[in-house]
Amino acid sequence: MKARRLGELALLTGLFSGYSPVASGTMGTLVGALLIWFIPLPLWIHVALCLVFLFVGVRLSDKFCSEWKEADSSKIVLDEIVGILVTMIGIPVTGYYLIVGFFVFRFFDIVKLPPANYFDQKLKNGWGVMLDDVAAGIYGNVLLHLMVRANF
Repeated sequence: MKARRLGELALLTGLFSGYSPVASGTMGTLVGALLIWFIPLPLWIHVALCLVFLFVGVRLSDKFCSEWKEADSSKIVLDEIVGILVTMIGIPVTGYYLIVGFFVFRFFDIVKLPPANYFDQKLKNGWGVMLDDVAAGIYGNVLLHLMVRANF
């Protein structure tokens, strides 16, 4: 396998966590949470990383979903990584908030409130793969900001 393709696959599958036989989305979210925990970033770099991963994720999702002949492969977990990154924008990186953020994001990612459900059901391309998790991340981020403001 060529190095570039291997790198793309490693990024898209969250260092191959997407190949987990169970709960690949949860495994991808865990990779994102570990990234946040072990590599603290200034706010502007955190936001820029979300945007870069979003656009790269759209492109790579289109490429590999087409190749794999799947609309939204469970092996793709870069969307979950972006989702947890969005969830944690502007939130203090403490064990408490990261764990709460992890579960809040997973909840919103599974429940898929509007417009996340629209993105998931109607957009059958890289944007659909990525945007439902961005929406779940935004819901999680709003909830965490309310918790921070309430000292909860």
